[in-house]
Amino acid sequence: MIVFSDDKYSKRSHRAVIFDLDGVLTDTAEFHYQAWRRLAEEEGLSFGRSDNEQLRGVSRRASLELILGKQSLPEERMQELMDRKNGYYREQLKSITAKDVLPGALSLLNCLKERGVRLALASASKNARDVLSRLKIAHYFEVVADGYSVEKTKPAPDLFIYAARKLSVKPACCIVVEDAEAGIEAAKAAGMAVVGIGPLSRTAGADLSCLSMADLNIEPLLSLFPGDC
Repeated sequence: MIVFSDDKYSKRSHRAVIFDLDGVLTDTAEFHYQAWRRLAEEEGLSFGRSDNEQLRGVSRRASLELILGKQSLPEERMQELMDRKNGYYREQLKSITAKDVLPGALSLLNCLKERGVRLALASASKNARDVLSRLKIAHYFEVVADGYSVEKTKPAPDLFIYAARKLSVKPACCIVVEDAEAGIEAAKAAGMAVVGIGPLSRTAGADLSCLSMADLNIEPLLSLFPGDC
């Protein structure tokens, strides 16, 4: 776990919202599922939609480990499988455009910018920057924390703490918008309030839950900031 002392942060009062990517700003879950399923079929592994739900919000390596179960493979073989899956996924990413930003996301980003709230992205994906570019929303985010930024990704808090440090905003003055249990757990461990996007069965640990981004209004979100931020 990464730990930073208060003197790493600006003395000015700052507020920030840190967004996850998949399932929050766009939905590439089906792309991930199809890529993992193709790999699993080629390798004779069992993998279905219920298995795919367990992969939501976690890194590529952790996803592969979950699919393999108790099976242990040499590092070279693990890397080959991860690279192959990523190749399948990136083939599908070529079809993403600005039209694939989820309903409600752009209006929320604009409203937060108008209120002076700083924005960051924190995604376990190593393709996050490419996806943001294809969605044409990269300019909204001062900081992008991705699968290359830290060693331990969600559910470890490191990715969110990294984003807060880069923004010079204290973790207590950051709100995370997440759709995965692993991400909610990570944000809580980082000392941040969390808005959960999706069914309560997945977002029960969040401070505020909405079924979709279109249902998330700015005032309830802003009310999660402590009074001294």
